[in-house]
Amino acid sequence: MQNKRVLVTGGAGFIGSNLANHLAESNDVIALDDGYLGTPENLDDGVEFVERSVVEDDLPTDVDVVFHLAALSSLNMHEENPQKGARVNIEGFVNTVEQAREDGCDTVVYASTSSIYGSRTEPSPEDMPVAVNTGYEASKLGRERYGEYFANYHDMNMAGLRFFSVYQGYGGAEEHKGEYANVIAQFADDIANGESPVLYGDGEQTRDFTHVSDIVRGIELAAEHELTGIYNLGTGEAYSFNTVVEMLNDELGTDVDPEYVENPIPEDVYVHDTCADASKIGEAAGWEPEIDFEEGLRRVCAQYQ
Repeated sequence: MQNKRVLVTGGAGFIGSNLANHLAESNDVIALDDGYLGTPENLDDGVEFVERSVVEDDLPTDVDVVFHLAALSSLNMHEENPQKGARVNIEGFVNTVEQAREDGCDTVVYASTSSIYGSRTEPSPEDMPVAVNTGYEASKLGRERYGEYFANYHDMNMAGLRFFSVYQGYGGAEEHKGEYANVIAQFADDIANGESPVLYGDGEQTRDFTHVSDIVRGIELAAEHELTGIYNLGTGEAYSFNTVVEMLNDELGTDVDPEYVENPIPEDVYVHDTCADASKIGEAAGWEPEIDFEEGLRRVCAQYQ
């Protein structure tokens, strides 16, 4: 993408800042963030930072493309305040897209979640039945339904992307987030500092870990191809938390055992396994992951070596 004016909501957060910094190399980028999870320190000098909330009026939506990543992005955030979760994740989405539509923007790429697939060890395609068990999942499925409305009623390009376990190291944009940072960064930092990473249950839960640089590329391609619909972004490979700890120890040259604790999340709610079928966006936009997990962990651990 080149020579476009774009808005990235949640633009000072983890994925948002990676996207904003990448796009700013060839585009005019506004990163909007309320500072709840993001910090302007994540942004390069070429990105315009605007400290606002997506539920406010008069947002800077006079742009060519909106990348809507702003969200309360975990189960715990929603359970602490379900009303706020719905307000930010659903109302904030509708508010931002409607202002963009009124300003003449017809292309929106937005973040959904792979959590609505539930626990699956087989790759999950976009057309399989989904369900919600948490407020977080409900808010993201609600966002998808409003995306469908804007596409069908207002003829907008609305691409909803279901991300699978996005990761990067603390050398990226999440160190300040602590317990809300991605688990790969948390595990690596614990092990590098001789501390035991905390694993729920027996540590055999699996995730399709997808490097943030691949996610950024997928987001950009969705906009370039003016996609509409729901698309997975994931690698199609899954690793257990126990395996992750072993691989991080190998990469760091350490021998730190994990600490196993009882899972505080009810079993009928906890997503135990995830794996993506990303063939749809591959066919539509030519996307496929480029960073294999071994290389991704090398990048995560590089700051400690």
